[in-house]
Amino acid sequence: MTVTRLSVFPLGGALLFPRMHLPLHIFEPRYRALVTDSLARDRRIGMVQPREGGAHPGLFDRGCVGRIAEVQALPDGRFDIVLEGLARFTIMRELDVTTPFRQVEAELEPVGDSEILGMGDRASLEMEARRFAEGQGYAVDWEAVSRLDDESLVNGIAQIAPFDIASKQALLEAETLQDRSRLIVQLMQFFGRSGDDVGTLQ
Repeated sequence: MTVTRLSVFPLGGALLFPRMHLPLHIFEPRYRALVTDSLARDRRIGMVQPREGGAHPGLFDRGCVGRIAEVQALPDGRFDIVLEGLARFTIMRELDVTTPFRQVEAELEPVGDSEILGMGDRASLEMEARRFAEGQGYAVDWEAVSRLDDESLVNGIAQIAPFDIASKQALLEAETLQDRSRLIVQLMQFFGRSGDDVGTLQ
């Protein structure tokens, strides 16, 4: 594994996976500074979820580093960016820095080849996703969904599903695509049948 220094963006509910994309609207001054610094260096930003609220929350140990693949600088100093996921990471320690944004020393995980699901897991996921979407009143292009490869489908659902922060973190940390797919099914069954308004996190 590779140890590296990362500037991190703590954002609850925002997951990034290797080979996936995450659009972000950057408006807080400290994160505008992060983007400006990243563009001047290696274009990398570590996405990680906070464990709680507040100005300086504790962070979950694992996140995903992304490269700024697209950027639009707005006239008032805000940015619209798209991150392309590179690798998951584990935070080893937070660094004492003077920058307005937080930095960590992290260990990057090796990225393997795209994984595939068994036919039963794929069918189960698509079936439960239809039930969940109908129950939440979401309009979904199921023909387009059926054309997605397994990795794009599973990780795409994990990114946009309106689950709580702890559930999203469990999805990020799932070791295999099959594990993540089965966890998504369990979470959709739980949230879809609990009768609660799960809301939206993205």
